[in-house]
Amino acid sequence: MTLANPPQQLRLIIETDDFDRTVAFYRDVLGMTERPAFATEGDDRVCILEVGDATIEIATPTHARNIDIIENVPASEGPTLRLALEVSDTPAAVAASRDAGVEVIADATETPFRTVNARVQGPAGWQVTFFQEKESLDERRTRPGFETDDRRTR
Repeated sequence: MTLANPPQQLRLIIETDDFDRTVAFYRDVLGMTERPAFATEGDDRVCILEVGDATIEIATPTHARNIDIIENVPASEGPTLRLALEVSDTPAAVAASRDAGVEVIADATETPFRTVNARVQGPAGWQVTFFQEKESLDERRTRPGFETDDRRTR
């Protein structure tokens, strides 16, 4: 059975002991817009940030390790969760992160799939990949290797 109406929003919740630093990175360094959010009082704090378009990327361990290799990142052990944020200028996102004291894991590199990727160690233990698209989705659909899993298995 498939839902009659698919989900309307993806919300990723990052639980952190360093709330101010984490909010400062995503809101102030990366420029995400804050939405009103409900919290009670005291240490009950929450910040909802708009990211624009959201997708869920599901990958096999082989694919995840291949991306680590392409991005020049040391391989991680076991399944991981990582944020990937599309930006208009990957080197600028890396520079802003570095200026904010965020560890850069891998500087900007152009990938075989026509993006410019970089990775930083974001607050609260999350790695963040910045990616800058170098071609449109329509252009990508015409190139070999770019298929949906549904088309690949037929």
